This record gives sequence, C-alpha cells and structure tokens, in this order.
Amino acid sequence: MSPSDPSDTGLTPAERYASYRKQARHPVVRDFAAHYDFPLDDFQERACIEIEEGRGVLVAAPTGSGKTIVGEFAIHLAMATGRKAFYTTPIKALSNQKYHDLVDRYGPENVGLLTGDNVVNGEAPIVVMTTEVLRNMLYAGSRTLIGLGFVVMDEVHYLADRSRGAVWEEVIIHLPDSVTLVSLSATVSNAEEFGEWLATVRGETTTIVEERRPVPLYQHVMVGRRLLDLFASSDVDAAAGFVKEGAPVNDELVKIARDDWASSRLKDRRTPKGQRHHRGGSGTGGAKQVGNGRRVWIPSRYDVVDRLEKEGLLPAIYFIFSRVGCDAAVSQCLNAGLRLTTPQERDEIVAHVDSACRDLPPEDLHVLGYHDFLDGLSRGVAAHHAGMLPAFKQVVEDLYLRGLCKVVFATETLALGINMPARTVVIEKLSKWNGETHADMTPGEYTQLTGRAGRRGLDVEGHGVVLWQPGMNPREVAGLASTRTYPLRSSFRPSYNMAVNLVHQFGRERSRELLEQSFAQFQADKAVVGLARQLAKGEDALAGYAEAATCHLGDFMEYAGLRHRIGELEKTASRSNRNDRRAETIESLRLLKVGDVIQVPVGKFAGYAVVVDPGWSPENPRPSVVTADRQARRLALIDFPSPVVAVNRVKVPKNFNGRNPQMRRDLASALRDRTHGLVPPPPGAGGAASSGAPRRSRPPEIEQEIGDLRARLKAHPCHGCAEREDHARWAERWFKLDRDSATLRRRIEQRTNTVARQFDRVCEVLTALEYLDGDEVTDRGRHLMRLYGEMDLVAAEAVRLGVWDSLTPSGLASALSALVFETRRADDGGAPRVPGGAIGAALDETQRLWAGLDALEREHKLDFLRPPDVGFAWLSYRWAEGDDLDDLLGASDLSAGDFVRWTKQLLDLAGQVADAAGSSTLRTNARELTRLVKRGVVAYSGLAE
Repeated sequence: MSPSDPSDTGLTPAERYASYRKQARHPVVRDFAAHYDFPLDDFQERACIEIEEGRGVLVAAPTGSGKTIVGEFAIHLAMATGRKAFYTTPIKALSNQKYHDLVDRYGPENVGLLTGDNVVNGEAPIVVMTTEVLRNMLYAGSRTLIGLGFVVMDEVHYLADRSRGAVWEEVIIHLPDSVTLVSLSATVSNAEEFGEWLATVRGETTTIVEERRPVPLYQHVMVGRRLLDLFASSDVDAAAGFVKEGAPVNDELVKIARDDWASSRLKDRRTPKGQRHHRGGSGTGGAKQVGNGRRVWIPSRYDVVDRLEKEGLLPAIYFIFSRVGCDAAVSQCLNAGLRLTTPQERDEIVAHVDSACRDLPPEDLHVLGYHDFLDGLSRGVAAHHAGMLPAFKQVVEDLYLRGLCKVVFATETLALGINMPARTVVIEKLSKWNGETHADMTPGEYTQLTGRAGRRGLDVEGHGVVLWQPGMNPREVAGLASTRTYPLRSSFRPSYNMAVNLVHQFGRERSRELLEQSFAQFQADKAVVGLARQLAKGEDALAGYAEAATCHLGDFMEYAGLRHRIGELEKTASRSNRNDRRAETIESLRLLKVGDVIQVPVGKFAGYAVVVDPGWSPENPRPSVVTADRQARRLALIDFPSPVVAVNRVKVPKNFNGRNPQMRRDLASALRDRTHGLVPPPPGAGGAASSGAPRRSRPPEIEQEIGDLRARLKAHPCHGCAEREDHARWAERWFKLDRDSATLRRRIEQRTNTVARQFDRVCEVLTALEYLDGDEVTDRGRHLMRLYGEMDLVAAEAVRLGVWDSLTPSGLASALSALVFETRRADDGGAPRVPGGAIGAALDETQRLWAGLDALEREHKLDFLRPPDVGFAWLSYRWAEGDDLDDLLGASDLSAGDFVRWTKQLLDLAGQVADAAGSSTLRTNARELTRLVKRGVVAYSGLAE
C-alpha cells in the first residue's frame, strides 16, 4: 500500500477524507507519488498540484531536500498527456547524470541528451540539455520545440553567474507562452521577488519556499583532534535551513579564539620582525602556541579523515579551494598509509575503474596519472576538480554514490548540483581565490557547501565541519551559518549574438521591450523606489544644514561655495598631473622592445630586468620580463610610478620560453653582466625608486582662478565671522550630502531602462560595423547569428575579413584557441610559445582586430570583449598535428582535464565557424580540424563529458 493511500490507518477519518478528495482532484499526482516508497513532503506535493493545475512553479529549497522530485513530476505529467519535456542544467556533468537517471526510469527510447558534445535521441519526448542548447534552439526556431509542454530549469539560481547567467533569462523570456516552466533553486533570500518576476513574464507562477532540511544539520569546528559544536546546543534547531541570527556561539570556541589572539600578540613581540611568518594552510599539520603555553595542534588532512572515520562521520566531502591542494590531500593520505576500504570493496573499485577506463589510450595512462588515481580510489579517497579528466570525475561520482569512495577532496565546483550527498562536509578554509583576490566566503556559498551534509534516507543527521585556523573568529563562522541574506542578483546583459538574433526575430523596438522584461531590469526598477525615498530624505536634510549654517554677517553658503570651489580646483590640478604622468608612463612602456634592460623601481620585482615580450595594449601594457634572480614575471602599470627608459640591451633568443628554467638562467646571467656597475637613473628619469616625477606646477588658468577665488574669499563679509568654522562644518555637511544626492539622482537615471539602453549601444556598434541596418540583419549579421560566446564579434569579424582563410586545419585550431582559452593566472611566467609563419600572422591580425573592436566598444561605453589569449595556441596546434599527449603536457602547466576542457571548447567554436563561414575553404578546414583534434583522450569522452 502506498503511504499516500487515503486508507492509511495513521490518519484520522477527517484527514483520510481530505486526502481522498485531494487525490481524486489530482490523479496524476496520485499516480506519480505511488512510484516512491516514501510519502511526498508537503512542499513537493503542493508544487506538483500547482503544475497539474496548469501553473508554473518556483521551488526554492535546501540542497538535498528533494526539490528535483518536482521537476520529475513535470516529466511524468508530460508523458501522461502526450507532450514533450525538456530538463535543463547549468553543466554537462549534471545533464549526463540526469540523463542516466531518466533512462533508468523511462527507458533509452524515451530520453534524449543534448550537450553540444553529445547528441543522443534528440527528438525523444524527454530531452536533457544544457541551458545554452535550449537558448540556441529558441533563436533558431528549431522544430524540436514542436509539442513542448514543460521545461524544468534545474539550479535556476545560476542566472546570477557573471559569465553565463544571462542565458537563463533569455530562455525564460523567449519560451512560448504555452510552455509550463518549473524552476528549481537553492534557498535564496529574495525567492519571492524572483517568483514575482517569473509571474510577470511567464504568467501564473507559484513560489514555494522550503527552508527546513529533511536531515538535521549540526555545525562544528575542529580544533586539534576535537570536534566542538559551533553553537550553544540548546539554542539551535538543526532541522531548520539556517540558524537564527544572533544564536550564541560555543563559549569554549570564544575562549580558544581569545587565547589564540593573545598568543599571536605575544609571539609577535618575541620574534624579530624579519623572522615572522605565518602558516600557509598546506594541510600538513603542525602546532600553534596559545596564550598560557598550551598548544592548539593543527591537524593534517590525514588526521582529519582519520578522526572522522573514528567518529563514524564518513562518507565526507572535504572542500579545499585549490586543485593542487585536492591532489596533495590524496597524496598525503596515501603516504600516511590511510586505507578506508575492505578487500571486497577494493576488488569492486578496481573492476569498476578498469571497465570505465578501458577505452583510454594505453600510452596516455601515465601522463593522466591513472595509476595514482586508481591507488587512491582503491583505498577509498579521491580528488574531484575541474582539472581532472571528465571520465575520472565520473568514476569518482559513481563510486562515491555506491558507497565505495569514502572521502572526496573537492573544489567548490562539486557544489553545483551534482548528486553527491555526504554524511559530513569539511571546509578547510573560509576564504578562496576568486580569480582576482582571496575573498571571504559568502553565507550563500557556505550554505551551498554544508547543505550537502546529511543523506536523506541514510543519515539521521548531517555534520558541517570547519577546520580551526590561526586567527579564526568563531562569531564570523556563526554569521555564515546563520545568515539568510544571500539574494539572487541578475547578471543579465545583452550580447552581440543576442542582439542580432532578437532583431532578426522581432525587430529593434520589440526586442527592446522584451529586454525590459529581464530580471535585471525588474530588480533595477524596484531599487529605484527605494533610491527615490532616500533622495527625498536627503533633500529635507539639505534644507536643515543650510539653515544651521546661517551667518548674521552675510550669505554663508555663498562663502562656503568659494571655499569648496578652491578645494575642487586643487584636486583637479592634482588629478590632471597624475593622469599626465600615467600617460607618459604608458607611452614609455609602448616604446619598449624585446631585449631592453629596464629598472623596475618598486614592488616585489624591484631591480633590473630584461624585456622578453613588450605586452603592449593601448590602456594597460603588461611587459613580460626576466629578472636578475631568474624569475619570469609579467609586470603592470602599477610597477612603474614614472616613465621607464631602457638602460641597456641584452640579446634574447628567438625561441625563448619563459617556462624553461635553463633559458631563464642563461638570460638572467647575461642581464647581470650587462648591469654590473650601472648607476641607477635619477628620480623621475625612468624607474628610480621614488614616488614619481618631480612636482609639477599647476596649469596657469587653474592657478589664476584659484588666486581670484582666494581674493573674493577674503573680501567676503563672512570671512571675519567669529563663528566662521562652526558655520563651515554645517556647510561641509551640506556639500557632502548634496554630492551624495547628486549620486543618487544619477543612479536613479542609470537604473531606468538600463538594459534597453545597453541594448541600444550594442546595436549602435553592430550598425557601425554594418551587421544591422535599422530593423534588418545584414548578411554580415547572419554570420554572427551562428556564433555564440563572449568573443562572438571577434570571431564574426575574423570570418568576414578572411583572417583565417589561408590557414591549414591545424593552424586554424591554433588561431581559434585564442578566442576560447583564458590563462588562469595573470602572473604566469612570461609570454607563452606561439607558432610562427602564417599562424603567427593570423594571431597578430586577430589581436589587431580585437584592438579595433575594443576601441569601438569604449566609444559606445561597452566592455564585452576580452583580449585574445594565445596561451593555448602552441598546444592546440601540436595536438592537431598529431603530437603525443605525454609530450604536450610535459611541456605545459595544464592538467589533462584542463587540456580536454579547452580542446572541447575549441571544437565547439570550430563547429560554429563551420556553420558561419562564408568561405568554403574555411568551412572545410574547420570540419577537418574537428577530425584531427577529436582523437585520443579528447575523443574518449562519451557520456562522461
């Protein structure tokens, strides 16, 4: 008997009757619920009923709460009513996982998969796809959309993603009105606002927010070998989705933090300044002196896992925000002799890995780290991060779900909805590198990670563990665990490809109206109301300040205005001097040549260096140099407070590679020889360690105006007031508030029709390039309609101008790589190796083409196109030429997973170029490129990628 059966004896007669009436009204929900051996939760049942009654839903619920059941009901309803259902996800791994789940339930003949890499049964009644694939279908008017009744958007909160989030809004806005939209989101604090927007653009939509977890979550801090509760236990409802703000922190943790702070102060006083250092969190373990002489032992990663095993808290996901850190953690556990599996489990693991990886090219196994990977898995531990081969990640996920892999050391990418719940989640540090700096974790990120703890149906409770680090404040940790202020913010902005597709379908005016329906504009319009209220309060305060500044001798605000104007002019003169100095420095960097010897005046790279790549760009030149101590570095404008001049020259080999230690050593030796005995240039004459050039005088016209104002100031009647400075303080408040009010007015102005205005600027750029002609998309624009991605316009112009027409297929691979690859670190050890000849010329032309487009963008106040990146140009060329993976990765910093990922993106762009190419030669070469590149480990992707 189904638990939802109205004859359930656990219900009162009234409840049984109410349940019978409800199920009679919603037979599809009743049939769907009967497939499960547990009753649907209230929020799941409510959402399913809303869908059966024809309404869209937004379900916001914690990780692991079972919100995907609501999406599965939409698929069930589609099958029951003879309509199609699409299930969209943000990443291919999620699509693959969902595809397999649905195949198990509905059979392979009823389920398809479309991820760009894989096309499986694309006309099936149920199709799983990435969100971009659905967006492309909508723009192309694909016949696959015929009969579509339901779209499930899993992880819909991904629309906040800066690089890809706009795609979610495009799909939501452009889906036919006849399609019922089911949106599944993590718990966000403005779910109601998001639901209100969905109702505005999609019609009737019900927002259902579930904050309680199906498995209670307990928060801990691991100090040494001790697991201490984060909160005072009597004040925590562990089943809630979050702890109430202000919940008291465990007194013992507060005392440890106080002793830790006192200890660090004592240590700093006792340690000579030059010898002070801090632990880098390598995870190798160690000790820290605390207050009265006690020591808090910092456990190694092995020690943490060992402790969790003894406490019965495995399986665990251990988050380390570094790929290298994840791999190192596995090595540390293996070196310590950790073994978490039984002999029978080891046999199962080996058999599964052998089967899953049997098609990997045998010659690539060593470079892929296969044997170390297998050794770790056989002992129950593995890493999981974006640098791994996708097939390896799939194996880890499969074995983890089967209970054979006990601990996974993962980066935060694992938190993106992949079905890998744990009994325990460990977070090693509460800060992570965001691509630009080390940033503190947000409450939303903390909740997303710890939300994986507690497996429904397997665990009575879940556990979140934060490792104690020197200087940690337990109240800040408590703040992360108890805050529900992580709103969903739109990242939407119109792209060039979006613009031509919209204009082609709807014309400019209708496209403008559609974009004004975006969530970004919806949020901006709501914000304007609050800003206007703030502005009105400021206007009232301005009147009060002006009255408080009243002087009996005359108009004090007039007098204050003179003082204010003098200060503004002095700041303007100073700013003008700085800008002039900056322009001169940029010009001096522009004149640098390979082999020039310069002096870096300040910063950690101070000293003599030889230029190996001028790295010129109009606004931000980044010369690559080799320093006298053999370091290869890329410098920035901030390293040169004044113009730089070459003080000598050194011959740099044509084939110089900054990643080659011997080449750096030889060049550094030549540099030291050339600079021996050199006298550093004087201040302001090309890079001396001074604050800049000699002090400049003010422009004559500004000096004259300041003099006139000072004369008027002294002649003003208020100048002799005994209370002048008291009046001036009120006047200064008036000027500050007036400045703030002006800022508010600008913000209100900017937020009104912001998306539409940005769309207009995009259309102006496209019109200038003749991609648009009024409401018409030109032949040039039709090529752009087939090119997606952040470098869409650069690719379209390169295709139009024939920049790549003369390249061989392998040369084309090299050229296209510059539009997909992005170096992970800016300071990457110098200029990368690039092919010469026609390929090098094509890369140079692509760079020049981008520079022209960048100037056009800046003219129209846009900033969409990043510079091409040649960091993958050599590898992609050699791979297309047939080189071995072992040789290529051995000469590169890339991991095998990164190599496959960038090559897959290269293949994706090659397919787009083949579709968009006006030249039959380019089309043929793009298709041949695909054949050459899709081999070996790249071809071995299957459904794992």
